[in-house]
Amino acid sequence: MILFVNSLTVIDFSYLDLKRGMVGESYIVDAELHGSLDDTAMVFDFAKVKKVIKQAIDQLVDHKLAIPTACQAVTLCATDTATVVHYNSDRGTISLASPADAFACIATTQINEQSVSEFLQENIKPLLPANVERLVLTLRPEASNGFYYHYSHGLKKHDGNCQRIAHGHRSTIQLYVDGMLSPRLNKQWSERWHDIYLGSATDLCDSSALQQLAGQADAYCFRYQASQGWFELVIPQRHCEIVPCDSTVECLADYIASELKAMDNSKTYKVVAYEGVAKGAIAQQ
Repeated sequence: MILFVNSLTVIDFSYLDLKRGMVGESYIVDAELHGSLDDTAMVFDFAKVKKVIKQAIDQLVDHKLAIPTACQAVTLCATDTATVVHYNSDRGTISLASPADAFACIATTQINEQSVSEFLQENIKPLLPANVERLVLTLRPEASNGFYYHYSHGLKKHDGNCQRIAHGHRSTIQLYVDGMLSPRLNKQWSERWHDIYLGSATDLCDSSALQQLAGQADAYCFRYQASQGWFELVIPQRHCEIVPCDSTVECLADYIASELKAMDNSKTYKVVAYEGVAKGAIAQQ
């Protein structure tokens, strides 16, 4: 017997990739539980599927930076106060220092749908009852005919896991000019923020202010204290855009609208910015 739950949850996270550097991603998760019926004539109670499996996914990967620990480009070490990561991508070296919970360390050479699903299945299967013989998790991006971008960021003011300095999303964008959808502007912004790190200007620092990392040429340095701990990031400048605001989806939508308005004040603009799947903010100017 197979029990299935489609669109069980969405994983919003970032990962390290040799060609692309740091990549923000959003995967919809479909679950299948293969097994025999228990004493209640169920493979597993639907309510427990949502509670046990979704909670485990949140703890294992969601709002984290996934690190392919079997990749030779990765150097990983632990200090008394942080986990330190160095990653030599084709876009330059990316270095981070964060609490250990901010990382998902996956024993693979490449982070993708298959390696993440295998990691989740391996760690979640022991949490299920004995009659569940097999767990299959299918990860998929949101189907979209429009424009989207992959971005990573951190929200130091957030009291939950969004405060982690390197997590991200795959996000659709819809830009309207005088009430009409603008494919040209949608394409422009999806290319501008393709595999981008969106850093807040208030989190920029000089390399001398870093406690765990060293600065490097042509790189931005970020650091902040949040409730989960101390976070630092050194990332190539060409991998970033510095925004004069927090990088919440509300602020990003307003930032895009302001940028468009500054280029042509005679028109009205509507920005529908998504944060991952099926959620976001709308700004109008």
